[in-house]
Amino acid sequence: MSQRDGIGRQPGSIEDVVPGAVASAVPARDSALRLVLASPLYRGATIALFLAGLGQSAAAPQIALFLTKELGGSLTTAGLFYLTSLTAPVAGYLVGARSDRTGGRLGLSRLCAVAGFLGWAGIACATQLWMPFAISAVVLGFAGAAASQIFAAIHDELSIHPSAAGDGVVSIVRMALTAGWIVGPSAGAILAARFGLRPMLFATALCTLLQLVPLGMLRTPSKPAHVNPSPKPMRPDAPLRTQVRTMRPLLLFTALYVFVYAGEPIKYAYLPIYMTDRLNLPSGIEGAIIGIQPLVELILMPFAVLAARRIGMMRLMVVAAGFGVAANVCFATTGSAPGLFAGQILMGGVWGVFAALGIIMAQRLLPSAVATASAIFMSSTALSSALGGSVGGLGVAAVGLPHVFLVPATFAVIAVIGLSLMDRSTRKSQASSAGPPVDPMCDIP
Repeated sequence: MSQRDGIGRQPGSIEDVVPGAVASAVPARDSALRLVLASPLYRGATIALFLAGLGQSAAAPQIALFLTKELGGSLTTAGLFYLTSLTAPVAGYLVGARSDRTGGRLGLSRLCAVAGFLGWAGIACATQLWMPFAISAVVLGFAGAAASQIFAAIHDELSIHPSAAGDGVVSIVRMALTAGWIVGPSAGAILAARFGLRPMLFATALCTLLQLVPLGMLRTPSKPAHVNPSPKPMRPDAPLRTQVRTMRPLLLFTALYVFVYAGEPIKYAYLPIYMTDRLNLPSGIEGAIIGIQPLVELILMPFAVLAARRIGMMRLMVVAAGFGVAANVCFATTGSAPGLFAGQILMGGVWGVFAALGIIMAQRLLPSAVATASAIFMSSTALSSALGGSVGGLGVAAVGLPHVFLVPATFAVIAVIGLSLMDRSTRKSQASSAGPPVDPMCDIP
């Protein structure tokens, strides 16, 4: 018996997510694709999330231009639009809590998708500058919860029908969302240039509504009687202090994820300016540098799933956060195209891991309320954008380019330390346990 066999599966490994899911890497990966193609839920979720990513990413780079050109706002005012996404975590929590009380994952997802359609269509029709701000804060905050409820439904299905390929199913569905974000910005720019900004926003609204089609009239998977519920469910009517204590590991993990993600708005705001104004790189090189990250991310996502089986999800995320430190140091210090390519490749490694495994880890940290966990985790990018945007603006004024990239490098260092401590706590807890692995991070003070 090997050392690994002697201690059981690695703490934090993907086998903990789906009971009984222990199989060799290659067959599990092959089976995951077959499962996705064969299952109406998995197949529909994959197409729906591709459409969600396509629509969101098409509008994201164009919304500031819409606010300034179509509605006459200033650049400063347009920049404040992204703060409206701060309502998304609250809306996501409300939707997730409702989903965990009722179990209606797909029904709530459909309602959120309709809200997204109405929100983007309303922005496209806006005639006053305040209207997109109000619509985004009130309506689009709920629209973002559609994807989290789809992931919660997938989790329920995998709980009813455990499979060695369960991790691969989640990875494939998550890859579809990433693929949408790869295609969307170019599609949005082409539509805006050819037809105008308002038709482009209507196209975003249509993509959001089309999420309803692949899932059809599917119902949320319901657990049969023989499936045991969570031994310690998080009751919605429990005292607030009890709920917060139950959610503490999830909230800590999400906070560390916010630190990792906060570098993205800083990078996308200032890296193009740095390449154009300081390095004078050709536009083709600039495009290649920006585009290499999502390509690497998409390629690495299935390998991240395989690596997590061997070394554990949390430990792999520590390594990925370390890549984030190295990437931002490259941006801040190299001053050359090869250095920026290296930084973007490292960032692809960061998101190849977190995009594939983050939602799985969030659900495992709150197994009694997976819809709430999914919603909190997936809406946390709004907090990251606000943090990165505000701190990046202050940082570039204080230290200038390219040293502003040392700010997200510092954030990533905090994430490395925090994730390392969580991983250490998990391993201590499981090493001292006399039975099957316990819920991770439950002993964090």
